[in-house]
Amino acid sequence: MEMAHIPVLLEEALHYLNVISGGVYVDCTGGGGGHSAAILEKINEGRLIILDRDPDACERLFIRFKGVPNVDIINDNFSNIEKILDSMGLKANGILADFGVSSFQISNTGRGFSFRYDEPLDMRMDKKTDLSAYDVVNNLSQETLENIIKKYGEDPFAKRIAYVIVKYRNLKKITTTKELAEIIANAVPVKFHKKGIHPATRTFQAIRIFVNKELEAIESLLKSLENILVSKGRGVFISFHSLEDRMVKDFLNYYAKQCICPPGQPICTCGKKQTFKVLTKKPVLPSKDEVIKNPYSRSAKLRAGERV
Repeated sequence: MEMAHIPVLLEEALHYLNVISGGVYVDCTGGGGGHSAAILEKINEGRLIILDRDPDACERLFIRFKGVPNVDIINDNFSNIEKILDSMGLKANGILADFGVSSFQISNTGRGFSFRYDEPLDMRMDKKTDLSAYDVVNNLSQETLENIIKKYGEDPFAKRIAYVIVKYRNLKKITTTKELAEIIANAVPVKFHKKGIHPATRTFQAIRIFVNKELEAIESLLKSLENILVSKGRGVFISFHSLEDRMVKDFLNYYAKQCICPPGQPICTCGKKQTFKVLTKKPVLPSKDEVIKNPYSRSAKLRAGERV
């Protein structure tokens, strides 16, 4: 049974996107189409481009927006946004990117994103790519596994988890999500098991990020910002991981600087110009009511910037 799709920080995203009638907007992560539908209500004769790297998501989006003339649905990674817009001869008045996993992906789909269901280890958002979670868990070295869990999951038990995974796989290949989740739970001392949070959560997140090269895609998107947005165009980003949020914060702050010369240097020689202003000095967080209605939103952080 599929979970109901609830777009995260919807009102806040629309506020910072500041949608104008007749504008060109890109939803970089179409998912279930919740954010897209809300944008569409405001653009009137404008144009909405919806991207998603997951073919299953695109199928749902095609059904949801069937017959809507000013919507383009494209099965592609948002890392390619600049090439996509260039090919269409467009620049955007605004882009929205929600870096979280869609509720459809973590529901019972056989994709192996979640340990709630016993599914084959996969975790690929684009099933055409070669590397799967099965390959990561069963083939990579213990040291590499530890680094992945430590870097992308920020799990203090990364070394222990990697050791136990390798010890187990030497006896039998790890093939399902439930199997992996139990191995990880046994690796983490019981006194560190937190109520309401499965001890495998961080490791599953880390493997998913690594398999899908999620941080690399975000970096490519952020590097494109200066070229894809018109003057006063806005970028709105919803992150669920500290590494994602830090990356967005650092890029926006860099774009907002007028000069990057060393402090105390009397004359600017860097030649840098300010290209954005930061609209969110601190990340925007979901309200208590939203977290109650949609617990998945609890770790969401929104940041936004405007092209100058």
